[in-house]
Amino acid sequence: MQFSSTSVGRTPPTLLTLVLLSGMSALSINLLLPSLPNMAVHFDADYKIMQLSISLYLLTNAVLQILIGPLADQLGRRPVILGGLALFLLATLGCIYAPNVETFLAFRMCQTVIVVGQVLSRAAVRDMYEQDRAASMIGYVTMGMAVVPMIAPAVGGLLEESFGWKANFWLPFGLAALALIPTYQDFGETAAKSGRSLLQQFREYPELLTSPRFWGYAMSSALSSGAFFAYLGGAPFIGTEVFGMTAAKVGFYFGAPAIGYFVGNFISGRFSVRFGVNRMVFWGCWLNAIGVALSATLFLAGLGTALSFFGFMTFVGIGNGMSIPNATAGSLSVRPHLAGTASGLSGAIMLGTGAALSALAGALLTQDTGAMPLLWLMLTTAVLAIFAITAVIRRERRLGL
Repeated sequence: MQFSSTSVGRTPPTLLTLVLLSGMSALSINLLLPSLPNMAVHFDADYKIMQLSISLYLLTNAVLQILIGPLADQLGRRPVILGGLALFLLATLGCIYAPNVETFLAFRMCQTVIVVGQVLSRAAVRDMYEQDRAASMIGYVTMGMAVVPMIAPAVGGLLEESFGWKANFWLPFGLAALALIPTYQDFGETAAKSGRSLLQQFREYPELLTSPRFWGYAMSSALSSGAFFAYLGGAPFIGTEVFGMTAAKVGFYFGAPAIGYFVGNFISGRFSVRFGVNRMVFWGCWLNAIGVALSATLFLAGLGTALSFFGFMTFVGIGNGMSIPNATAGSLSVRPHLAGTASGLSGAIMLGTGAALSALAGALLTQDTGAMPLLWLMLTTAVLAIFAITAVIRRERRLGL
């Protein structure tokens, strides 16, 4: 393990700190979902405009991750994470006191700075462990993180009905303020400063972008998670408009994939070292596709219900819990000396794809269409993920890796 000169007297972060930092990013995405219909009313905006608080968030998140990786490789993980938490607090206050939807969306995009926790917790794990062990540890980190999206929509729905939509921003504000304390005390530096300027760091992107292995891992993660991001964009509408559910009930059902994600991450933590990252990603992508296919089959047969729609999303969660940690570890291991840059770039690809799919899902759905446009979109991305990891496996076999 490497330590910078600024880390004297500090130890590497504990698993609990890494889970906390990753969870803050997930919380900021999921907590407000049940509030979107009522927020549209508050700001006198169309639901499709309000839904941009998800798709624009993901898009800005993707762009920011491109910057975070090189910045953290240059300055170290610790100062970037602490600065990100402080900026998140200011952006959240901006969301709470926004006078109109345009101002709200601007501060909402600024909230994406919290992604430093997710990007750099993964990079810190890769700093400390080799590929398969890193996949296992990332699995445990994201297993703990999965608790957040499991309960966040339900909590968000209850807060919405009890105190109004602003409560879904006061909660992450308070938690981020509290998170500053253990982060400052526990997150010792895990990587030596690169000693290179940001421009020099960016010049190393071609080393990753020209690697077929990096693209294979990054796209299998992006496309596998793409089914979930499409769900993020469309499921609130399906729940409220198609099935006539309340915000609290949508929030309760919405956590179904997070339950699966928790299980999938446990499987990753337990078996990645034994079976290797490629097999885990391959099996995860298949489970993801099977879950969506089963749900679509029921709707085509006229038997689809809210329970089946949300229930089969647990398969998507399990698949993502197996594929994402292992694909992430794979992409970070292509060029270990660029772990921070690779973490940011692979995350940017995943979230950029997710932003597009989330926006597309919101645009496709009307009360007349029902759930099928969303399910077809999810199934397409799930199948493409299988092709992406299969290409990696075949190439490694051909090269004898």
